[in-house]
Amino acid sequence: MKTFINKSFLLQSQKAEELYFSYAADMPIIDYHCHLNPQEIADDISYDNLTKLWLVGDHYIWRAMRANGIDEKFITGNATDKEKFDKWAETIPKTLRNPLYHWAHFELKKYFDIDDLLSPKTADAIWEKSKNMLANKTTHSCRNLMRQSNVEIVCTTDDPCDSLSAHKQIAEDESFDIRVLPAWRPDKGMAVENPASFNKWVDALGKAADMKIMDFSSFMNALDNRHNFFHENGCRLSDHGIETIYAEDFSLTEIENIFKNIRAEKNLENKEILKFKSAMLMEFARMDNKRNWTQQLHLSALRNNNSLMFQKLGPDTGYDSIGDWNIAQPLVRFLDKLNSKEELPKTILYNMNPCDNEVLATILGSFQDGKTPGKMQLGSGWWFLDQKDGIEKQIETLSQVGLLSRFVGMLTDSRSFVSYPRHDYFRRILCNILGNDIINGLIPNDMELVGNMVKDICYNNAKTYFNF
Repeated sequence: MKTFINKSFLLQSQKAEELYFSYAADMPIIDYHCHLNPQEIADDISYDNLTKLWLVGDHYIWRAMRANGIDEKFITGNATDKEKFDKWAETIPKTLRNPLYHWAHFELKKYFDIDDLLSPKTADAIWEKSKNMLANKTTHSCRNLMRQSNVEIVCTTDDPCDSLSAHKQIAEDESFDIRVLPAWRPDKGMAVENPASFNKWVDALGKAADMKIMDFSSFMNALDNRHNFFHENGCRLSDHGIETIYAEDFSLTEIENIFKNIRAEKNLENKEILKFKSAMLMEFARMDNKRNWTQQLHLSALRNNNSLMFQKLGPDTGYDSIGDWNIAQPLVRFLDKLNSKEELPKTILYNMNPCDNEVLATILGSFQDGKTPGKMQLGSGWWFLDQKDGIEKQIETLSQVGLLSRFVGMLTDSRSFVSYPRHDYFRRILCNILGNDIINGLIPNDMELVGNMVKDICYNNAKTYFNF
């Protein structure tokens, strides 16, 4: 019987271990999509305790605590940090077979050398040991946590109006050699369902671009101005968090009139909203293609389901779920319109709904260009699918209908500086799948061939693909 979180965790054969330890374990990390705060990296912040480091803002953990019957006071409320941690320690034993159980103990082991299982019995000792270690900035500041994780490049998620001052501060600091690059997140430039909020953002965009936005043409000029500014500051990826693909037919005249009505703060009809979103999604893709960026599309998240708690806590607090939209036809229309004019950028699609794995993978295969290896990517499992089962399914789908060997690998998609073991988690799962294939005679027993593919997926492909 294997013990828990040992050096061979998730590796079920000697071949899997050989692949992992000889080819995967020491590869640097390119975390090309995350939600870390770049100012925190610029300031090299430290954390007082595990609650501040671990629990604040983590809606995976919050959902589990609510499911365990923990009062909101100990989740997002005014309980003390120690009280919140104790309630998490009370919850952890109930998360067996949930990926949180793996991640929590992976992180305790990696960053605090703690082998004990977290529970009410061990909570005080783990709290004190981790608190003492976190007090040492030379080992456990946010930058040093990144160094411990062998991180080479991080891409944050940034609004087009952002000054990128934190990124500039980091780039000018010669004492820190991890590259922290911006990624373009223009979702607010499509959010016309709320004209007042949209207009406030447009005004901020004009100020950032030092331009007066009078009409749709000047709006696009301002966006292109900021897109170029991001490019000059190292950005090579965009990211869009959208429910589904918008691919309505529209004319330029229609979009100009819709924008005029928005600026007059008139409420739009639903068909006008869909047309404008479709137009903007196309325009953003064209900008990305012009500067050889990669567009990332995160699809099928149904957000803010619990209206009562949304009113109390706002978004991103653990009340989202998998959505279910008809995605195939609009996605093909969107990609084909761009491709037909040779304006389709490198693209990564992340799907929340596992039912769409094969749908997306086969559609992407229709738009590979025969020039750029792996141009169209089925992204790694994300959100509810970034656990063992979801990662395995994504790998299996990509293997069957695409080229796993061209995959750009894992990302954290996290706000936490101790989420980098997600990359190790992925690498172990990948090596286990390939090791089992060798044992079962499904792929050759050629460790150089298979091992080099592992290296490519863990690091090399991303290094080449994103043109950093």
